[in-house]
Amino acid sequence: MTYTCTSLASPVGELKLVANGSRLVAILWENDKPGRVRLGPLVEAPDNPVLMRAAGQLREYFAGARQRFDLELDFSGTEFQKKVWAALLTIPFGETRSYSQIAEQIGNPSAVRAVGAANGKNPISIIAPCHRVIGASGKLTGFAGGLEAKALLLTLEGAQCVGAGMTADLFG
Repeated sequence: MTYTCTSLASPVGELKLVANGSRLVAILWENDKPGRVRLGPLVEAPDNPVLMRAAGQLREYFAGARQRFDLELDFSGTEFQKKVWAALLTIPFGETRSYSQIAEQIGNPSAVRAVGAANGKNPISIIAPCHRVIGASGKLTGFAGGLEAKALLLTLEGAQCVGAGMTADLFG
C-alpha cells in the first residue's frame, strides 16, 4: 500500500503528514525513531485534500485559533492501542491526564505500562493528543517529539493538571 504525504513546518519542527485515501494515518516527527510508526512507501502529494485540511487545522492550532480537530483518522494498531488512542481523543484541550487515569478510563487499571507503550506508538501525535499524558507526579515523561516539544504544546494549550495526585508543576 502506498501512502501520500506532505511536510509541514511547525513550532515543534518539521512534521510529515501521511494519508491513506481520505484519512489521516500519521504525523511523523522530524527525528522520529525508525519503526515507531509502520507505513508502506510514501509519495509526496502536497495537493492531497486530506493533507491540505490537516495542515490547515494544525496551522490554526499552532496559531492559537483551534482547540479541536475535525479530520477523518485511520489508526493502525492493536485493539488495545486503539482503545488508548481513542481515550487520548477525549482529553480536553488544556488539560492533562496520567497514564494511570487512561488505564482506568479504558477499563484496565493495571495496564499503566502498556498504556505508556501504546501512547509512545501513537501514530497521529498532536491530533490524538498524547502530549497531554504526563506522569502521576505531574512531571513530563517521554514523548516521540521530545520533551521540549511536549512542553511547548502544553504551554501553547495553557495546560492544567487534572486528577488526584497530580501537581501543576509540569515543568519543574
